[in-house]
Amino acid sequence: MFEFEDVWFKRQNNWILKEINWQVKAGERWGILGLNGSGKTTLMQLINGYMWASEGKITVFDQVFGQTSLPDLRQSIGWVSSALQQRLYEHETAEEIVASGRFATIGLHVKATEELMETAKEQLRLSGGAHLIGKGYEICSQGQRQLILIARALMAQPKLLILDEPCTGLDLVAKRNLLNHIEEIAKNSPMTTLLYITHHTEELLPCFDKMLLLKEGQIVAKGATHDLLTKESLSAFLGEPINFERQVDGQVTTYLNRKS
Repeated sequence: MFEFEDVWFKRQNNWILKEINWQVKAGERWGILGLNGSGKTTLMQLINGYMWASEGKITVFDQVFGQTSLPDLRQSIGWVSSALQQRLYEHETAEEIVASGRFATIGLHVKATEELMETAKEQLRLSGGAHLIGKGYEICSQGQRQLILIARALMAQPKLLILDEPCTGLDLVAKRNLLNHIEEIAKNSPMTTLLYITHHTEELLPCFDKMLLLKEGQIVAKGATHDLLTKESLSAFLGEPINFERQVDGQVTTYLNRKS
């Protein structure tokens, strides 16, 4: 699906990403775990071509960045991110925003056909957002906006779906519902490659069987989730001892092991 070869990214003379080497194959499900400021969102923006590597080579769908049409490439990538959420047009309805996902554009720049809008409404229904049809994006809650973004991302039946901290700002119920929906997507779309970016271990669903640990712009480790999502590995990654709890459904909760 994509490959980073010795990729570095600099902003204002600061290296945000350093020596990134990473390959993801079709159908894989990756959890990307990193603390705030580790470079997770920057990494995803490089995959989408919204930023350019300062050094190194990025290949997506066998297309080398700098030698391909980014608008065409983006139509095969579904992206859910707060960075994207802030760019959308608040005056549009939920289904208009979902429809724009067909073209991977901000806003609809073509005449919306009746067929297109019906497809967008159906995608909202499938995503559990039937109640949002006709509702203005500007009056939607954070949880509703995230649901709309996921429906938008799925509109073009993407080869690659990127979920960049989709639970940010959600209450417990909305978070549970969204994670259940993501689990359904993984179950019903076996050929879709998934990347889930977070700094909360409890959001790493069992379907994410591969994992990448990112710290201070560098890959600390990558591989099978069951090898990396351990008390020892996470304690070393965070630099502090933690308590580790694996739930019946396979999800993991961690707690800092503070002395009283």
